[in-house]
Amino acid sequence: MNQADILFTNAHVLTMDDAFRQHFPGAVAVKGDKIVAVGLETDIRRLWEGKETVDCQARILMPGLINAHTHVPMSLMRGLADDLRLDVWLMGYMMPVEREFVSPEFVKLGTQLSCAEMIRGGTTCFADMFYFEEAVAEGAAEAGMRAICGASVLKFPTPDAKFFEEALSNARTFIQKWKGHPLIIPSIAPHAPYTTTPEIIKACSDMAVEFDVPLQIHLSETLLEVDGIRDETGMPIIPYMKKLNLFSAKVIAAHCVHVDEGEIRALHNYGAGVVHNPSSNLKLASGAAPIRKMNDLQVKVGIGTDGPASNNDLDMFEEMRLTSFLAKLQTGDPTAVPARDVVYMATRGGAQATHIGDITGSITVGKRADLIMVDTDQAHNMPSFQRDKNAPYARLVYAAKSGDVSATMVNGSWLMRDKKLLTLNEKSLFERSMEFAHKIDSFLAKREKSVLSKLVAIGGAMEEESFEVQIKVRIPDPDVIINSIQKPEINVEYMKHYRQFDTYFLFAGSSQGRLRYREDELLNDKQEVTSARSRLTLIGQDPLFPIEGQVLLSRSRYLAPATNSLRFYREYFKPSSEVEVQKDRRRYLVRFQEIDFYINIDMVTKPELGGFLEVKSRTWSRQDAEQKSRVVHELIVFLGATEDDIVTKDYLEIVLGL
Repeated sequence: MNQADILFTNAHVLTMDDAFRQHFPGAVAVKGDKIVAVGLETDIRRLWEGKETVDCQARILMPGLINAHTHVPMSLMRGLADDLRLDVWLMGYMMPVEREFVSPEFVKLGTQLSCAEMIRGGTTCFADMFYFEEAVAEGAAEAGMRAICGASVLKFPTPDAKFFEEALSNARTFIQKWKGHPLIIPSIAPHAPYTTTPEIIKACSDMAVEFDVPLQIHLSETLLEVDGIRDETGMPIIPYMKKLNLFSAKVIAAHCVHVDEGEIRALHNYGAGVVHNPSSNLKLASGAAPIRKMNDLQVKVGIGTDGPASNNDLDMFEEMRLTSFLAKLQTGDPTAVPARDVVYMATRGGAQATHIGDITGSITVGKRADLIMVDTDQAHNMPSFQRDKNAPYARLVYAAKSGDVSATMVNGSWLMRDKKLLTLNEKSLFERSMEFAHKIDSFLAKREKSVLSKLVAIGGAMEEESFEVQIKVRIPDPDVIINSIQKPEINVEYMKHYRQFDTYFLFAGSSQGRLRYREDELLNDKQEVTSARSRLTLIGQDPLFPIEGQVLLSRSRYLAPATNSLRFYREYFKPSSEVEVQKDRRRYLVRFQEIDFYINIDMVTKPELGGFLEVKSRTWSRQDAEQKSRVVHELIVFLGATEDDIVTKDYLEIVLGL
């Protein structure tokens, strides 16, 4: 008689093997960390006995679920900012909070809070990408879970790396340390095409190949991302990633919502794994991946929850249910992606998609003992019918809940038994998570009261310390000014011709100031757009005040590159009202009487305000400002403008009638 450590008996065994064998009443023998026998109970008992025998009481015994894409430390940001678009949610809230709070302590706590939830819900393995991934690995290993941990690499500073070179170095060290661990599979994770560079993608792929580890990445999640990459490169995302040699690695591609049939075939040919994240994609209105087509074309597809800040849970039973329902809705076919296919995607399919199908994902002799027990004798799952061999899969997908999981085992070790967690202290995790919640609440509450704080939070804002002397004059004929600029008394350094589109955000209260979103289009001699840029300028309330002779002195302001859309900033800053101003601008940098001046010749077209001459000069002191104000008057007269037409308001004030 063979000796096993644990012998599971009286089980409805769903093996999820190649033939989708079921055994009822069935038995599974576990020795050490591996499955050593599986079959009908009468057959197994003739050959095996266990040091411990577990009566499954006719419950379903199946492979543990594989959450193939998530960001588990973000459980500490669950419910932080909901009902927002992906870019506003990510850039406006998640990343600022991450910059402020994410640390190894934060990451490990969030990981173990997530592990507690996943163990209770029957997840035995998860694929993660975040910062301080060493802490994720430590937290998962202590909880006893299997995890594919991806060290994130982005092109901009992150909580664990000031530069991407540092992130690459950290990833190398992380992989070297954890490779070969019984539970943790290290990987590298270039975040996404739009948050990395070709250099980063190639370097990450090379490292993944060098160490033979998976590479995790977000691909084709939103139309904005897909359109942006196509505009920038002239290629769809999947071919572009192929060009960068991404698919030489064992790729785990999260989302793949907006891919066409050719790209799906390419993903199959490249051997990439795809992870469907239905709840997150629905909640963020990103779309739904064409899972039926992927399955038809034999792409390796798994299921993930994405992070608990965008889902907002780690419930794989919910994801299974949505996976089937979404496919049926997309195709108009109720037979699309049936329950058995969904359970496969959450188990063996997920293992193949994450490139660990050789060790887990099915109840097969030689694979690791990653098992869960599901009690389907619940009110929401009764009665049960036996005539259809696919009925157990349907019960799991369409009726079962994560709370029906009664036991979870990973690598032959119990993590939960009789619904009692054995490796984690939930009470302590809850208490510590609330401490972080109070701190984050305080941070965001303070930030939300200040436009400047929100501007600084999204990165790139800098204070312009200098002041600016400025005068504005109405002009009936711009050609008079243009001709005068050519006179020898004026030395022209350069001239640039722009179309400018300004959107002013106005805020209630006198202390908020005004935020201007400007799009500049640079024109050549043929009036063709040669380049474009966008930027934000925060101007203090009542930003201009006169010094001498109606010359205005502007106060300090804050500038930031506008790397997101106008819609993003509208939804992020939530102004009380907006004003649009459009103009054609010829901008000269000149030297007059040994002083540098900027001369702007503007034709304001929206609203139709006519022509204006603006003369400006930077200054750093009151005395210098007064001297320049006198020269400014001489310059406008020299240019052919009249002092009677001086305007002491900016364009916004003119439009508002202030």
